[in-house]
Amino acid sequence: MNNNDMMEKEEIFSKVLRAGRRTYFFDVRSTKAGDYYLTITESKKFTNDDGSYHYKKHKIYLYKEDFSEFNSILAEMTDYIIQEKGDEVISERHQKDFKKEFVNNDDSESTDDVASKAPESFTDIDFDDI
Repeated sequence: MNNNDMMEKEEIFSKVLRAGRRTYFFDVRSTKAGDYYLTITESKKFTNDDGSYHYKKHKIYLYKEDFSEFNSILAEMTDYIIQEKGDEVISERHQKDFKKEFVNNDDSESTDDVASKAPESFTDIDFDDI
């Protein structure tokens, strides 16, 4: 039996969550003793400069003896995040109208504030003259 046959036999139940450049695979697998465990794999796509791409994968193995505590902590952490920040996504990548702010060490100013303080006139320099 080759490795592909063993992989197919080992996976009992699977679900996939696609999330942008990341894909999460949830797989129920079987131990040699015939018990079940869960693997959670994060696969992230990276594009090289030449246009080719590769994936980086990270895997978590979760066994039945840890399910209860894992579920409890995961629920606690996700509930905390929703309670503190709500369920609206507030990252630059997810908002089309997000304006990045320029932070000055003296005080915080948005890029609009900085642009409004720019001088009205400027000197056009032709680099051929230099």
